[in-house]
Formats: sequence, structure tokens, C-alpha cells
Amino acid sequence: SWKWVLGPFLLYAFERILRVWRARQKVVVTKVVMHPARVLELQMQKKGFHMEVGQYIFVNCPDISLLEWHPFTLTSAPEEDFFSIHIRVAGDWTERLIDTFQQQMPRIEVDGPFGTASEDVFQYEVAMLVGAGIGVTPFASILKSIWYKFQQADQTLKTKKIYFYWLCRDTGAFAWFNDLLASLELKMAESGKADFLTYRLFLTGWNTSIANNAALHFDTVTDSVTGLRHKTIFGRPIWNSEFAAVAEAHPRSVVGVFLCGPSSLAKSLQKSCHQHSSLDPRKVKFYFNKENF
Repeated sequence: SWKWVLGPFLLYAFERILRVWRARQKVVVTKVVMHPARVLELQMQKKGFHMEVGQYIFVNCPDISLLEWHPFTLTSAPEEDFFSIHIRVAGDWTERLIDTFQQQMPRIEVDGPFGTASEDVFQYEVAMLVGAGIGVTPFASILKSIWYKFQQADQTLKTKKIYFYWLCRDTGAFAWFNDLLASLELKMAESGKADFLTYRLFLTGWNTSIANNAALHFDTVTDSVTGLRHKTIFGRPIWNSEFAAVAEAHPRSVVGVFLCGPSSLAKSLQKSCHQHSSLDPRKVKFYFNKENF
């Protein structure tokens, strides 16, 4: 029996040694940004690091714990000369990490990157990207990469249309990637491809003062909540309506639906994919891909 056990054990030992060696390589933190709602952005560089859109890494901070490794989705694009993550307070470790970076620059170890379903987004001509709260991070990487592809006039880009949905509980969360969305609006308008990206921002938690302020400024060019051209929608998406509109606009396309969010939202989207996919292979099909947290 030892012959059957030896092979898998050697492969496991090699994989562990490789991960330890890769994790011990020096990581240089080049920029630290504190965003609203206690979200920390780290921009880093590491020799030999290569990534694709939507991938994630494991992060360790020896000053906090030698053994704790936590996964974070990369928010940078492969075209950039650094890689970045956004960290939201979601427990003792993340809270201690943010507090530590506000006081000093601790040593960081990184293992990865590792692949996810979001890597396949550019395989579809039409894509629906759905992020909930900090679940927007893999799509930030995708949208940044698209921005660079437009800048470089990349003729190999297969994707012709992207629908982006971002659901947030508080207005401060929108500030994480406002600059990115504003840059995309401007760049695509200048390129004559303003219709390439359609994004819809949903505020799922608000009070009367926020709603009244939005109503008073409804006729302004930019949104009172985000400062973007697209108006913030109060409430949750009606997914049947959203899928029906996409199916009508692209009656013969294969549509990739990508989610980074809670499992309850995944069930709703998966159900909508089945309901709005045609049995006729010549008509619209929705394929669901998810990353739960």
C-alpha cells in the first residue's frame, strides 16, 4: 500500500515546499490608501509576480500572526506594474491589520496568485458582473484591464458589452472605486464606445435624508450620491427585469454572468439564468459563474 500513498504524499510535500518558498519572497508595499468605511488599499510589488484578472492571493502579516493566511481578491489589472488588494474590516485579524498599517509599515508575505471563475470573463461577447459590497474587487480588476485595453487599442478583445451591477448598503462604499468608474466613463466616451459599459449602482440601505437629497438633485447631470453620470438606484435589483432586458438586447448571444457576493444572491441569479436561457441553441444563453463570501 505504501506505493499508492508515496506518490500523493510527494506531490503534497512538493506543493507545500513550493508555497513556503514562494511566500518567503520579498514583498514591497509601495502605497497604502485608507478609503471610507474602513477599507484599506495596499499596492505591492514582488519579483516574478504575474496575475490575470479576477485572481486572488493569500496574505500573511507576521507581526499579527505567523500562521494566519487570509485570501484577498486582486483589484489591480495585469497591465499595471504593481498588484493591489482592498481589505475591509471583517474580523479580528483584518481590524488588527488596518490598525497596524495606520501606525507603522509591517512586513507582508504573499502567496499566489490563484485562479477563479472571473478569469473567463473575456471569453464572452456579453458579460453581466454582479458585486455586493466588497465583492466588487474582482470586477475592479476586470474594469481596469478593459480601460488599459482601450488605451492600447487591443484588437483581440472579444467582449463587446459589459453590464455591471454593484449593490452596497452604505454610500461610503461607493467611494472605493468612484475614480475608476469616472475614468471609464470619460475614456469610453472619448473612444466613441460609451455604450460598451452599462453600470447600475444600487443602494440597499439608506435613510430619509439621503433619499430627500437625491430627490432634490434628481435633475442634475451627476448623481448626488456618487458624483457619476449614472443615477444611484435605491433598493435591490429586480433580476427578472434585468435579465429580460439583456436577453432582448442580445437575442443570439452567450452571456456570462459573474457574481462575487453572498450565497443568497447566487441562488437568485442562478434561477434567473435558467429562466431566461432559451432552449433553442441559436438564441440567448446565460452561463452562471460565482465566487461566494
